[in-house]
Amino acid sequence: MRVLAVQNTSRGGPGRVGDWLEESGLAVDVVHAYESEAVPSRLTHPALVVLGGGFMPDDDARAPWLAATRGLVAAALAERTPVLGICLGGQMLAHVAGGKVAAGHGAPEMGSTALSLRAEAAADQLFHSLPERVTAIERHVDAVTSLPPGAVWLARSDGCPYQAFRVGERAWGVQFHPETAPERLLTWDAARLAAHGHDRWALYRRAEEDARTATPVWREVTRRFATLVREEAEAGR
Repeated sequence: MRVLAVQNTSRGGPGRVGDWLEESGLAVDVVHAYESEAVPSRLTHPALVVLGGGFMPDDDARAPWLAATRGLVAAALAERTPVLGICLGGQMLAHVAGGKVAAGHGAPEMGSTALSLRAEAAADQLFHSLPERVTAIERHVDAVTSLPPGAVWLARSDGCPYQAFRVGERAWGVQFHPETAPERLLTWDAARLAAHGHDRWALYRRAEEDARTATPVWREVTRRFATLVREEAEAGR
């Protein structure tokens, strides 16, 4: 069984999430949209993953493939196909479903960041029974400012309220980067981080320390998503 992932930047691949999906029996077909690979006009896979990137969800002038990707997200919502949106992907899910996303909103979040799960997470298929507080790697300056009507708000951070949410019963958006391993932070632009008041090595050390507890959490969330995808596909949805 295979899932479709849309990659929006050269360094923004599926990373650990792709590995964990494969551990759970799902192969990942990656569309390298930033290299002008065509985003399919129809969603024929049993699940969709939209990855991150330094664009707004409707930044079609700089990233013309985003229009087709929004179309896939809309089709997945209409057909109740499982969706996982990461960072830009999560913002796109919010945008397509009727929420709002703002550029350069609030204080940027970089590196390992403390998240708090909301009470609503207890009944969620992916987020139930997780620690009330967990860390995740962040790298964003844009943010969801209003959730879509009817969306379920699952997690927040002190600096960015909408860290995780669900639209309907099968589509999840997260602002953070579960696919990013701590060592990846060592490739981030040190000058850009410094401009935001961060030291790259300090961010790496913190992420490496937090990974002992955070990595098992995001592996389990990904495993639960894969289980949902398999069950839905086997049920013939």
